[in-house]
Amino acid sequence: MQKFVKASLYFPPNMTEKPFITELVRDYGLTVNILQAEIMPGKRGKAIIDLTGEAYALERAIAYLASNGIDLKMFTTSIIHNHEKCVDCGACVAVCPSGALKIGDPDWKLVFGPDECVRCRLCVKACPLGAINVNVFQ
Repeated sequence: MQKFVKASLYFPPNMTEKPFITELVRDYGLTVNILQAEIMPGKRGKAIIDLTGEAYALERAIAYLASNGIDLKMFTTSIIHNHEKCVDCGACVAVCPSGALKIGDPDWKLVFGPDECVRCRLCVKACPLGAINVNVFQ
């Protein structure tokens, strides 16, 4: 059964030069989408990724990452945009680091792309009308 997870990976300095993404694809058959990454050789690194694959392969891959000192935090929330409350002011667009929130052309309406969202919650704080909220998965 296919499963999808979104996670942050935190790399210790001694692991930033190892090809972990290649290994996740090659050895575990996962599809990896890198949403955001800041990894420098010899320094602590961070990546936000989507992983898709068989449930058993995801479990094995997560255990493999942990055994190599990579701290993995699964996202257990999603961002919800309430179109009825929204006035398309763009305050959330200004703080969105991933480009998941945009002002549409030509109608100037807010467009939310949940697949691009890294769930940083900056938009929730920026929205003056409370039209953006956090949904916690159970």
